Formats: sequence, structure tokens, C-alpha cells
Amino acid sequence: MKTKRSERLIDMTHYLLEHPHTLIPLTLFSKKYESAKSSISEDLTIVKNTFAERGIGFLETVPGAAGGVKYIPKMNKKDIEAFVNDLIEELNHSKRLLPGGYVYLSDMMGDPKWLRRIGRAIASQYMGTEVNSVMTVATKGVPIAQSVAFYLNVPFVIVRRDSKVTEGSTVSINYVSGSSFDRVEKMELSRRSLDMGSKVVIVDDFLKGGGTINGMISLIEEFNSEVVGATVIAENIFRGERSVKDYTALLKVDSVNTEDRTIEVSAGNFLSSLD
Repeated sequence: MKTKRSERLIDMTHYLLEHPHTLIPLTLFSKKYESAKSSISEDLTIVKNTFAERGIGFLETVPGAAGGVKYIPKMNKKDIEAFVNDLIEELNHSKRLLPGGYVYLSDMMGDPKWLRRIGRAIASQYMGTEVNSVMTVATKGVPIAQSVAFYLNVPFVIVRRDSKVTEGSTVSINYVSGSSFDRVEKMELSRRSLDMGSKVVIVDDFLKGGGTINGMISLIEEFNSEVVGATVIAENIFRGERSVKDYTALLKVDSVNTEDRTIEVSAGNFLSSLD
């Protein structure tokens, strides 16, 4: 049965949003809605213009018989700046101060509203770059990695500090903790989790000394793979030299006063990486 244009636009928009970075042939929409390709093209122009105006992303068209349309859920820099300011406002509060100068993030890591925005913002940095996988360690970084992976439309892999029977055979490495250079720790990754020669984005919640990220970099090298980039929610105060230098952070913890329980958070270097 032929579909009304208003219904077609709603259903088409939903399909595009659920399939980011997926090349969708116009024939799929044409058959689904029993409409001519010319009508589908007109509809997609409306969606494309609306997405661009509202900052939802953009539609990439690929000409030719094997072509189609692809939704790229990239945020523009203005929207990312507004989002980072929202994060700063949310985190600049004494109730979020934890021992050691850490900031409490667990509630946000369980809130879909924040996770969607965090994932989309981080993914925007790597759109236009070949990425095969998103990696994190088995802590609070897991939901972040899952969200970033969705918007990049790639798998995410979880590095563990202790092996699980269900992981099968693993590759393990020892690494020096960045915040305590006299402590050696271990991390492992299932051999089936990451293909050889992959291009990997690393994400995590916090960066202090950089040991965890440096360990993941070493693990990626064991798979003859390449690190595309590393991004964290916040970099914490660290007195010393970090073991990793090439990273981006949405936020930066500038100062912590445990006596009067005050914390100051500002924008990290993530925004400058978008220039």
C-alpha cells in the first residue's frame, strides 16, 4: 500500500537515525513505500536540510547504481561547545568531589541522556577517519565506549584486568601504572575481540597518570593494529609527567580543595582538536 508523504518522512527519518554510517540504497525506500525514486530523493532533501539546520548531522549521497544515502551523526562545534558547558555546570559542584581529587560520574554514566550526548560528541571527532573498533577498560568507560561505537557504527571491545573463562584465549600485557610508577599491573583482551590490523579509538572516563591508556596502546600493538586516537571525559590533576601525551579530554579538573570541598572544572583540549 502506498504511504502518505508525511508518514514516509517520519519512518525514513527514524530508519536513518537507527542506521548511522550505513549506505542505504534508494531502492530500499522506493520499494518499502511504493514510491518513485524521484519522490524519495525529494523527501531526502527535506530530511537533509532539516538535519543540517537542527545540528542533527548530515546526509551523504553516493551517486551511481550502487549508491544511496548515508546518515553521518556529526555534531557541529557550536553544539559541542554548548554541551561541554553543560557538563562543566553539572560537574562544578562540591557534591561530586571524591577522595583523591576524582569527580563522581557514575550517575551520568548510567543516564542515557548524558551518555547519548557524550558518545555523539566524542564520535564527532573521529568521523571522516577510518575506525574499525572502540576500546575501553572494564570500568565506568564501558557505557561511554558503547555509545561512541553506536555513533561510529563499529564494534567496541573491553579490556579486562582479570581473565574470564567466557573470553576464550587472551593476549595479556604488563604495564606500569601512570599514577604509581612502582606498580606493575596486567590487562588482557580476548583474541577474538579485535581483528589484526584494526584502527582503534580508545575511550575512558578519567585520565590521571595515563598508565591505563598507555597499557591499551601496548595491547593494540600486540594485535598489529593502530591507535587512531584516545579521548577521556576528564583529565585529572597530576603532579608529574603523564605516560601518555597524545589524547583529548572533554573536561579538565583545574583545582580541588578538600578542606572547603570545592572543585573547579573547565573545558579540556577536545574543542581545540576540532579546529
